[in-house]
Amino acid sequence: MTLGPIKRRVLYVTLFEIFAVMLTTFILVVLSGSDTKQSLILAVIIAITAVVWNFIYNTLFEYWERRNKIKARTFKIRSVHAIFFEGGLTLVCLPLYMFWYGVGIWTALTMEISLTMSFLVYTFVFTLLFDKVFTLPYQAIAAEKSA
Repeated sequence: MTLGPIKRRVLYVTLFEIFAVMLTTFILVVLSGSDTKQSLILAVIIAITAVVWNFIYNTLFEYWERRNKIKARTFKIRSVHAIFFEGGLTLVCLPLYMFWYGVGIWTALTMEISLTMSFLVYTFVFTLLFDKVFTLPYQAIAAEKSA
């Protein structure tokens, strides 16, 4: 199925964040020892933050792909995509854990590293499956031109 770039991004972000909130809540409950409600609220705050970052980051990433005429998302490209996305999100989230749970930087860093490692795998797998179901926009344009 092929979607236009904006619809594709909105669907990607929506599906990604629904599953991300569930995963984040579970991980935060385990790591913080807090209850599900407290961790769910923080997971939603993180998700809102991630939605904004995700939209900006993926817009820039897809622009870079088009500019460099990238025809496929290889393992290397997917890995770089996930690492830089999570790195940017970490810069924002670390202070949130410190404030929300009243923990020091090392505990917050441990939480963030655990979440980041989980999300590196999650982002890679989710994006791979998403791209299989929803054709990349530039692939659809190329297919139309050759038809």
